[in-house]
Amino acid sequence: MTPTSFDTPSHDASALQAPLPLLGGISAEAFMRDYWQRQPLLIRQAIGAEVCLPSRGELFALAKSEDVESRLVQHHPKQGWQLKRGPFARLPAQSQPQWSLLVQGVNLHHSGAHDLMQAFRFVPDARLDDIMVSWASEGGGVGPHQDRYDVFLLQVHGRRRWRIAPPQDFEMVEGLPLKIIADFQATQEWVLEPGDMLYLPPLWGHDGVAEGGDCMTCSIGFTVPEAGDLARELVLRMAEHWEDDPLYQDPDQAATVTPGRIPMALQSFAQQSVERMMQEPLSLACALGEWLSEPKPHVWFEANEAPWRAQDVRLDAKTKMLYDEHHIFINGEGFLAQGNDALILHQLADQRALSHGVWRALTPDAQAVMAQWHELGWLHQAA
Repeated sequence: MTPTSFDTPSHDASALQAPLPLLGGISAEAFMRDYWQRQPLLIRQAIGAEVCLPSRGELFALAKSEDVESRLVQHHPKQGWQLKRGPFARLPAQSQPQWSLLVQGVNLHHSGAHDLMQAFRFVPDARLDDIMVSWASEGGGVGPHQDRYDVFLLQVHGRRRWRIAPPQDFEMVEGLPLKIIADFQATQEWVLEPGDMLYLPPLWGHDGVAEGGDCMTCSIGFTVPEAGDLARELVLRMAEHWEDDPLYQDPDQAATVTPGRIPMALQSFAQQSVERMMQEPLSLACALGEWLSEPKPHVWFEANEAPWRAQDVRLDAKTKMLYDEHHIFINGEGFLAQGNDALILHQLADQRALSHGVWRALTPDAQAVMAQWHELGWLHQAA
């Protein structure tokens, strides 16, 4: 199977106006204009039966690995909701009702899931997060909840009933290991069959329950940075590379009878220090790109032992590569790039592959950097 099975968006801008079966015949341009972060969209038969996604056995095997983030959610009539984190040597019997296995980052470990993710690249890669796959027995689910991110819920196998409600000030049940909405009142509901997909913007309440068991669902999730986390991370990263490091001086500080009070001069010095950092737009842009391209903690790469040769290249499935007007970012590292080098590396980020005929036009320095990426396992050459 190739990514074209998913109608992967073309890099031709006119393709954004073409109807996509993945979006129920809506173009990528129309979807982003009318639905993205605005309203839900139910799509019947978004994908066909030929799509190759993880089997139940492959998913259960991933949940045994220490390199894969997984969770087990169970609901018992007496004990209530329970949450356990993997890896899992054993799982409940498939015949046991009301349990769900959730496995994150499946696109990093399964080629079919990776191909599926490419079909959603009409949204910037800076927003694309990962694919979580869940398996549920009869009645299994994680309870009514809301996510702080955009998500496409694709039914792979079995049937799942989804109930949804618009964003509101939901009250959560206290004392649970999961954030579950109390007294959830849905305004719409559907049963999704294999191939059906539901898009939900952030903060919409939703509750998905498996009907008939052996239910598998793909959740294609998108990163939604929160202002506090973003500001904290950017300031820390900028401070690491900040060369302007003047010392606080207070030769005019008088003796005080209120030693617990923070001096106004020190407060001003702190404010000016942050303001000086924010006045360096390239440093801010570099910190943002490095953060957005940083792999998750459980992601690791296998070094390439094969020699670097004049062959076609492709990015590793785990590699995150982004760019802005001045930089190239790959797996948390930033590089200044300009001219023809920048254009070629932009193409690598957009298409995730380059022919030798294209990348050999890079300057020797840029080719040397690509050779280092190959050695690290960030990209690979054709066999």
